[in-house]
Amino acid sequence: MTIVSLIAACGESVTQNRNARILAMGDSMLAMNRPGGKSVMGAVERHLNEPVLDRSVSGAQFNYPLPISGAMGLRIGEQYAAGNWDWVILNGGGNDLFFGCGCVSCATMINRLVSADAKRGTVVETVRKIRATGARVIFVGYLHSPGIFSVIDHCKAEDIEYERRIAKLAAADKGVFYIKLSNLVPNGDTSFHSIDAIHPSVKGSAVIGALIAKTIRDAES
Repeated sequence: MTIVSLIAACGESVTQNRNARILAMGDSMLAMNRPGGKSVMGAVERHLNEPVLDRSVSGAQFNYPLPISGAMGLRIGEQYAAGNWDWVILNGGGNDLFFGCGCVSCATMINRLVSADAKRGTVVETVRKIRATGARVIFVGYLHSPGIFSVIDHCKAEDIEYERRIAKLAAADKGVFYIKLSNLVPNGDTSFHSIDAIHPSVKGSAVIGALIAKTIRDAES
């Protein structure tokens, strides 16, 4: 399978006959467990009883450098599709930190994503472009794995700082909502993660989807 066909298989194609008002953009945290409708967005659809156009792609980054595969969705900003969206569910940044900083330039990478004052950076630009359409944004943080070894454990401190800035970005705009997941998993509980202790299990995806759906319902009530 070529990288082009692999990317195409990861996200749903945009169709004219799908009456969705919610768009999802992001990486494998959202895309995981998609077969059988067991992904995060599958859970959102079930809780809200309405469709979600899920454009998330495994491995996607905000600062993905290659032009062709980036335009096909490995660059998160390129996942956006024009539409009359009420909500855009967004996640990402983990792959930028894990693959992009090489454990030597993490502060620089965090700044590229979101500056310390949360006014500049690729994530900020992406959120602003979405907000300019009138859609509200839900930015979903990452699960952490307390008490469980994971190959991304060394990135936890960086993710905490990154998401602290995301929270600041959300606090400055009433149309941006941040869902923090880093404290969701009880210490030593493996049931929220897949076997790699990085991606959500089916249970984890279901719990995250329920939190997103609740955020939308509460905001619209």
